[in-house]
Amino acid sequence: MAKQDKELKAKVEKLKTKVKKLKSQLEHLAAEAVEEVTEVMGEVAAKVKKTAPVSPLAPASFPALPVIEGVEFAAIGAGVRYAGRTDVMLARVAPGATIAGVFTTSSTRAACVLDCQAKLAGKPDESAGAAIIVNSGNANAFTGAGGQEAVDAVTGAVAAALGMPASRVFSSSTGVIGEPLPYERITAKVGDLAAALDPAGMEAAARAIMTTDTFPKGAAAEVAGDGGTIRIAGIAKGSGMIAPNMATMLVYIFTDAKISARNLQKMLSRQVDDTFNAITVDSDTSTSDALILAATGKSPAAEITDLRSKVAKDFEAALRSVMMDLAHQVVKDGEGATKFVEVRVTGAETAADAHKVAMAVANSPLVKTAIAGEDANWGRVVAAVGKSGAKADRDRLTIRFGDMVLAANGWRVPDYDEDAASAYMKGQELVIGVDLGLGKAAKSVWTCDLTHRYIDINADYRS
Repeated sequence: MAKQDKELKAKVEKLKTKVKKLKSQLEHLAAEAVEEVTEVMGEVAAKVKKTAPVSPLAPASFPALPVIEGVEFAAIGAGVRYAGRTDVMLARVAPGATIAGVFTTSSTRAACVLDCQAKLAGKPDESAGAAIIVNSGNANAFTGAGGQEAVDAVTGAVAAALGMPASRVFSSSTGVIGEPLPYERITAKVGDLAAALDPAGMEAAARAIMTTDTFPKGAAAEVAGDGGTIRIAGIAKGSGMIAPNMATMLVYIFTDAKISARNLQKMLSRQVDDTFNAITVDSDTSTSDALILAATGKSPAAEITDLRSKVAKDFEAALRSVMMDLAHQVVKDGEGATKFVEVRVTGAETAADAHKVAMAVANSPLVKTAIAGEDANWGRVVAAVGKSGAKADRDRLTIRFGDMVLAANGWRVPDYDEDAASAYMKGQELVIGVDLGLGKAAKSVWTCDLTHRYIDINADYRS
């Protein structure tokens, strides 16, 4: 009996060993399968990306951006969501740089936004320099305590690699909301990013932050300072979920100007309302919007200290031009966009009313689909004005498409020409004018049409 028990026990142990071996083989095969599926998904996504139509409103090419002394860039593929895609960018800013920023006002802000805001609100050690790391493919938003854990891991890895405090490392994430960020894929690449930093790498950085964008976005300007030229260059991403209150949009602007963080922030905050807060694609405000502006102080021009001086005004105007250019490019790459539209409101009693009317028209699905169909349906503009909540008088209202007055004094104008209005709607860049006839306040905002491709992109976004 003892002998049988011993033999049975040996057989059981042998079976256990076999099961263990099979389990190990199955785990290995499963891991290989996941890796293969991920790779195939990446290849498919890359092919789709290559074959996806570029916006007809896209510029002919990426602009030639000047090198901003004191800033270096690197971009790499980390497989954050898909394999085979460049999806992480790193920018290192030289010691002595000042930083300013504006962010989404969403009450469901992503962990990276909250982290950036907290760091900018503190007392920065400007002598340590700064860094910005950005990933696409995952927004790290609505991810609970794990969101901050991911931010800390990524910014900590960058800080260690670049020899600076984590309080001077700013991060952004863009992509799918509600999925944990696989931050270990990013931290594993930080060393490679640090080794690849290059002053001429801004275009690669612009491409790394794209999600549903169809083209990378860049803009630049130069201004004569006291004693030398001041350069400004920026990049942006944005295509959908674009609406005011820092309309998913990420913007990074760099200048070699010498200017304090306080003055830099004043200029940035003054210019954001008429640029990035004056655009809309779909009326949806993102959880992740961020605009970070860094000044390296490496220009030979004297420091800008007096904001009333000519140099300060020229610099702020140049900064505004870069911001406006990037903002317009975001709208021109609106998901499925084929028309770029300015809604120009005049004659409002207050600036707030002008803004309400402009956004009501720009966000109206009926107006936007009429534009897509090249239908001169000015009645939809009238309806949008009426629903805006702004003070308006039907009998003082004037509606224009371009230079053509279509309706005035509460009625269609006597010489209204439907054919001329329809011909105008066939253009790629349109102006819809609304004069309320009540005062002197005015506001312009920019939007795009709403086509079926917007539905296609967003219906399949997670898959």
